[in-house]
Amino acid sequence: MQKRRVVVTGLGCITPVGNSVDELWSSLMSGKSGVSNISVFDAEKMPVKFSASIKDFDAEKYFDSKEQRKLDLFMQYGMAAGIDAVNDSNINNSDVDTERVGVAIGSGIGGLPSIENTHDIFLKSGPRRISPFFIPATIINMIAGNLSIKYGYKGPNLSIVTACTTGTHNVGEGFRQIQYSHADVMVCGGAEMATTPLGIGGFAAARALSTRNDEPQKASRPWDIGRDGFVLGDGAGVLVLEELEHAKRRGAKIYAEVTGYGMSADAYHMTLPSETGEGAQRCMKNALKDGGIAPEEIGYINAHGTSTPAGDVVEARAIKSMFNAHAKNLIVNSTKSMIGHLLGAAGGVEALVTVLSLKNQKLHQTINVENQDPECDLDFNTKSSKDVDIKHALSNSFGFGGTNGSLIFSKYD
Repeated sequence: MQKRRVVVTGLGCITPVGNSVDELWSSLMSGKSGVSNISVFDAEKMPVKFSASIKDFDAEKYFDSKEQRKLDLFMQYGMAAGIDAVNDSNINNSDVDTERVGVAIGSGIGGLPSIENTHDIFLKSGPRRISPFFIPATIINMIAGNLSIKYGYKGPNLSIVTACTTGTHNVGEGFRQIQYSHADVMVCGGAEMATTPLGIGGFAAARALSTRNDEPQKASRPWDIGRDGFVLGDGAGVLVLEELEHAKRRGAKIYAEVTGYGMSADAYHMTLPSETGEGAQRCMKNALKDGGIAPEEIGYINAHGTSTPAGDVVEARAIKSMFNAHAKNLIVNSTKSMIGHLLGAAGGVEALVTVLSLKNQKLHQTINVENQDPECDLDFNTKSSKDVDIKHALSNSFGFGGTNGSLIFSKYD
């Protein structure tokens, strides 16, 4: 069967540099960092005392007080981004078949705040004090479930969990569901809230986090020679994907087209990428093949770019291996340099940023690259945001367990 064309018709986000699409974009264009000292718990005894947390989130805009008590923060962030994306798409004001509208939103970890808080209650007061809402407030698929209940969406409903590739895989699976006519509309992305004692403590114990406690806003520095780990971030990014003719019939605004999706596995190590980058290279190759797009047609890559010593070098190697001589013509940036690593939400937010970059024909800079690693010898747009003329862009996510995902978005005229 012929694959159907898929476009992006709605965007929503909650991020460390803004709780709306406009705020996010404005912050990225100005090179604003969302990293600060941790305030959601006492981090004095922690080896890492900073993160890229959400500021000024207005839960009452989306939920009444009763609903808030039933939802972990990761769920509130994901629901809020989903609600904003749905409103942006105007899909609910159109004549749509709700049995053909689905949701695919995941999380890398899920309800860590509620799990930790409930464990404290259990130890202090016993099992009778555990809330009956504890389980549904923490399990990962409840963002997708709650959104479908809220809007009556009866199409595919799922939550892919693949660590740091979660958001990308959920967007990619939403794309597939529409391509192969299992749905006409998919609300998809990722959400995370892991700035907790165990979240920070666990990643710090794995030596994955930057320990630049004296300069937290300079800690996320992808491809800089002084990088020493990623900065943990929170938030959510959600896109509304729609079959092209369905979108045109209802007069929807179209941000961009989704044209390719690739996956691969490193089959190498639980937390480290394969040293040659061949897994990431195969992932990008699969996305290009899926979209029927030549490597030379890609103008921009929103990289995974986490600011880890191993990961940044490996991704640079993978890009050079995939694009050969054309790699020198690419503009590559890292949204994580400003918002940190949102784990399961990263791919959702970064897909959204890639879409906005195509729509606006502007690319944000990668901040904090003061001394570029000579092994990472690509154009990482380190000086300022810039105007561009690009037609196709790639968004990468690579996760623990060696799970990889790449999305290709194209300018829609």
